[in-house]
Amino acid sequence: MTRLPLALATVLLSSVVAAQDYPRTPAEYLRWMDTNGDGRIDETEYVRYMSQGFLRMDVNGDGVLDADDGPMRPGTRPTRLDQFQRNLIQQFHKLDRNHDGVLNAKELAQPPM
Repeated sequence: MTRLPLALATVLLSSVVAAQDYPRTPAEYLRWMDTNGDGRIDETEYVRYMSQGFLRMDVNGDGVLDADDGPMRPGTRPTRLDQFQRNLIQQFHKLDRNHDGVLNAKELAQPPM
């Protein structure tokens, strides 16, 4: 499986928060991502939220981040949305340390293992 380069993940995440006030606490991140208001983040909410940066950067809307969407760093390969989202699902499950299928604020604040 293709792993998302850390640099690309950082750019994507920063583009999600660039247009908004940056959350300062895990609880604030949780509120941003929690679309159903249950105080927890499920896999769908996590992937949907974390995909926003990718979707904004995909200027031509073809589901691939590549040179057609703007300049790419040398050595960066095109990344498809489905690849990116598979990587997010893996990250979600690494963050879900108690394996209950949702993330609380504490789990959301932990770096993936």
